[in-house]
Amino acid sequence: MEYGQDRVYVGNAHQDAPGDRGWLLGHFKPPGEVRHSEDVEIKWCDHPPGDERAEWVTGEKRTALLVLVSGRFRVELPGRSVLLERQGDYVVWGPGVDHSWYAEERSTVMTVRWPSVAGYAVGEG
Repeated sequence: MEYGQDRVYVGNAHQDAPGDRGWLLGHFKPPGEVRHSEDVEIKWCDHPPGDERAEWVTGEKRTALLVLVSGRFRVELPGRSVLLERQGDYVVWGPGVDHSWYAEERSTVMTVRWPSVAGYAVGEG
């Protein structure tokens, strides 16, 4: 099967991510582009030490999976703080779970959220 140029995208997460606050795939990509999705969002983010989310995400309507690629990264959830410190450590939370995060050291994380819906952007969140 042959695919047209609009059906295949080849890139590098470290290079592409800064162009859209880390997001590689989701509703915010141009309609018709293969990286446009209403079903899922994927983010690759390099965080300097001490980087933190400006405000907690509240009223969450999505499910999220956050995977530690490198570093030491803390995810704050209501009544619980989860430290990701080994490559491959991950946390999943569902709709209605507020959250925030803090990079304890230089960290790279990949986040997958579903469905892909507008909203929630705060500063560089």
